[in-house]
Amino acid sequence: MTQASSPTDTTSATSGRAPSACRPANHTAKIMIGPASAGHHHYRVTLTAPPGYEPCSLAGSPTDVRFYHHGDSLDGVSPGRYGPQHTVVHFGPGRPAHFDIQVPHSTDGTPADEAAFTLRTPDGVIPGESAAYGPLTVAVGTVVGPIQPGA
Repeated sequence: MTQASSPTDTTSATSGRAPSACRPANHTAKIMIGPASAGHHHYRVTLTAPPGYEPCSLAGSPTDVRFYHHGDSLDGVSPGRYGPQHTVVHFGPGRPAHFDIQVPHSTDGTPADEAAFTLRTPDGVIPGESAAYGPLTVAVGTVVGPIQPGA
């Protein structure tokens, strides 16, 4: 069973500190085309948090990743994960983070304009669903890399 993230990662107003930047409502995410590699297209999903939110820790690839096109779910693509899953990344205002969506070159790609996902912490998941927007193409064999520091 997956456990929820620790209270330090999901700080609430009752603690006297600002809400966590990791909560889905407290950050934005944008999909941009990344540099291609042999046999793959890459898309970078960059997370940013505005001032006023508490920094938090993320780790590994997002889970429960789903793709949409004009609001319709693309049920045929269930991405896997790749890369190290335990590296901790500090995220918050002034400290963006990103992850990679790697898609095999294919003539059977499907256009999408949204990715929905659940962020992970070093010891669980962030409750709720984050979403990133921007044009991309997905296909069977799509994988999602771990969260990394920087835009």
